[in-house]
Amino acid sequence: MKRFCYILLGTGLLANGQTALYNSGNLRIHEEGQIGFHTNLINDGPFDENLGLTGFYGTELITISGALSPILYDMELLNDRGVQLNTSLAVTNNTSFMVGDIITPRASPGINYNFLQNATHLGENNSSKVEGYAMISGKQDFSFPVGDVTQLRPLVINSNGSNAIALCAYFYEDPNNPSTFPGFNTAIKPRSIFGISTTEFWRLEGSVLSRVTLSWNPRSNISSLTGDVNSITIMGWSKSADQWVNLGRETLAGDLSQGIVSSAPFVPDDYEVLTFGSADEPEEFLTLDNFYLSPNGDGVNDFLEIPELEQSPNNSLEIYDRRGLKVFQMINYQDEFTGISNVDNMILNREIGLPEGLYFYIISMDDLGLEFQGFLFLER
Repeated sequence: MKRFCYILLGTGLLANGQTALYNSGNLRIHEEGQIGFHTNLINDGPFDENLGLTGFYGTELITISGALSPILYDMELLNDRGVQLNTSLAVTNNTSFMVGDIITPRASPGINYNFLQNATHLGENNSSKVEGYAMISGKQDFSFPVGDVTQLRPLVINSNGSNAIALCAYFYEDPNNPSTFPGFNTAIKPRSIFGISTTEFWRLEGSVLSRVTLSWNPRSNISSLTGDVNSITIMGWSKSADQWVNLGRETLAGDLSQGIVSSAPFVPDDYEVLTFGSADEPEEFLTLDNFYLSPNGDGVNDFLEIPELEQSPNNSLEIYDRRGLKVFQMINYQDEFTGISNVDNMILNREIGLPEGLYFYIISMDDLGLEFQGFLFLER
């Protein structure tokens, strides 16, 4: 069957001296139709009700710009220099990566390559991927085909529900000194973290609780972080805590040369960037002990200190007496408990503090998806 490209003219479809195709009308590719671009596209008219194939071919960089973002059905990329997006581009069905990158400006996340709800992709490789920001709309699970000019460095997201939008880019840069936004000091980290990668990072946006899977390869230089592959974890720069936080680990496979690691559930919008870290001990051995408190002003055990909470700034602490009466609660606990109740209950003489004895605590580490319970002994 022959394939045809149907062009429906609005205010006109103009060619500009072989340097750009200017659409100010209504460009549409009907079912089984094809159109191939060997030149730039300036899109100021509708180009969104497509059911055919749009290809970008040649050996010279193609740019896409204009007031309106094209929405393609099938897209095929076979261009040595790639396609530069100066306006966003979306696809509803399939993207075939063959040769060349889709390039977006890293300083402008609002310009991206958008995989809509039913969109898929295939063929991504080191020489053909999204070099910049890729976005998904209406998807729950997805592998972002992102990377830098040299390598494909995908991020896989598995969310608890559909993402209205989620956005991802890869940076082969030191997170201390990124090229397009302020840095994130890798020295500001929990004591339990031995090191944080200064080689690469990902930026991920999304509002749905999600797990991510990252992979490393020889260029990642994981051996500079640790000699024990079992200590590798995923770190995120927490917006609320202004520090790196261990996002936990649910799966790990590989060696120091190459491998994959998956995080515990977290909300991507709570973090600026993600990268690899090395914990002093494998994350699965994280435990909390029973605690002792003697708030007598001698400077020793005067307040309840829980160092492990540095790994989870989004936490909660509840303390109960032996009768099951809640005596203390705190969201994002930071050493506030000194033996004095802060909840409305039937405690008498609140100002002199809680009586000596045994108490029961519940701690939720929301960043890591962990919950602990144990005992606290208060001595006067």
